[in-house]
Amino acid sequence: MLAQYARRRLRAKLAELEEAFTGHFTDHHAFLLAKMLGRIDAINTDIAAIDARIGAEVAPYAEAIARLSEIPGISPIAAHVIIAEIGLDMTRFPTAAHLASWAKFAPGVKESAGKKKGRGTTGHGNSYLARVLGNCATAAGKTDTFLGERYRRIGHRRGKKKALVAVGRSLLVVIWHLLSTPDTRFHDLGSDYYDTRIDPDRRKRNHIRQLEALGFTVTLAPA
Repeated sequence: MLAQYARRRLRAKLAELEEAFTGHFTDHHAFLLAKMLGRIDAINTDIAAIDARIGAEVAPYAEAIARLSEIPGISPIAAHVIIAEIGLDMTRFPTAAHLASWAKFAPGVKESAGKKKGRGTTGHGNSYLARVLGNCATAAGKTDTFLGERYRRIGHRRGKKKALVAVGRSLLVVIWHLLSTPDTRFHDLGSDYYDTRIDPDRRKRNHIRQLEALGFTVTLAPA
């Protein structure tokens, strides 16, 4: 009966699983297992109590949490952390750029005698906020949305780390606008946003260049 719970590749090893489940279970094993299960039950009880406390604490911010949760990649739990770290009062940040700069999601410029120094890192900001924004950016990168396409485009050209920072900054800009004007709602620009706004002649030249690189001679004629 236990072997029948196997999934995927383990289904091909039912005979071996049945043999593995055949053994000896003594009172000593039962005593140890009962202690383990009791500890798991106690931890689950603590988790439920903490979840209830968190739910009571964030209840006054339910409306803001719901609006932030509409942003691709941001879950209700992530919205809890974001609001806990930046608050709801956006008057402290005159613009979205100020919020991004405070969170260290804006490239730092180090220049001396006309020469730029350093590696263009953003610096160290709020570690809790940075961690949750990184997770949200990764989650957004898996969606068929504007933010997902932005993550993939930047990641393909400049690497995953820069894509995380860029999309994290975009998330902060959206968050700032949503919290600054409570009546606003999130509207996705769509994954085709870039394609529909790139100059047609430029797109044509890019396609021709790509085909010629593959060894084709391209002749264009109006449809």
